[in-house]
Amino acid sequence: MYPEHTPHVPVQRAVEVHQPTPYPPATAVPAPLAPVQPNAVPAIASIVLPDGRVVTGYAINPAQPDPATTKPAVSRTAVNVALGGVGFLAVCGGLILLTSFIAALTAFITQLITLAAVVFGGWIAAQLFSSNGHQGGTTVNIRKAVIKRNKFYS
Repeated sequence: MYPEHTPHVPVQRAVEVHQPTPYPPATAVPAPLAPVQPNAVPAIASIVLPDGRVVTGYAINPAQPDPATTKPAVSRTAVNVALGGVGFLAVCGGLILLTSFIAALTAFITQLITLAAVVFGGWIAAQLFSSNGHQGGTTVNIRKAVIKRNKFYS
């Protein structure tokens, strides 16, 4: 025979009973109490459920943010931009002084070059136009000359 057609026979088993283990009462250690300010007793709220039961408990106030985490009146980015502007203005004063120093130095060097050119040019001119007796060329004395028939007679 097939197993589906076998008659069901209940099996006899021993009955086991489990008893819960009781915990000792916690009266030895008192529960810690939250300190409550005398003027700040929370309000008690009651809620009626749709089936008619009433649930009563303390109202929970929303958590207030810490005063340290509130945003400042001025953002840090704005403060950094302002400090950068002040630093840039301080640097600009130095840059103006540096620019004027470079311009003065350039003018001074230009004047030195001009002075050297004038002095050296004057020395060269003095050498060219001075008559120290010897000029290095041939001296020719021209006298009264007579030219007859394409011939030169001196």
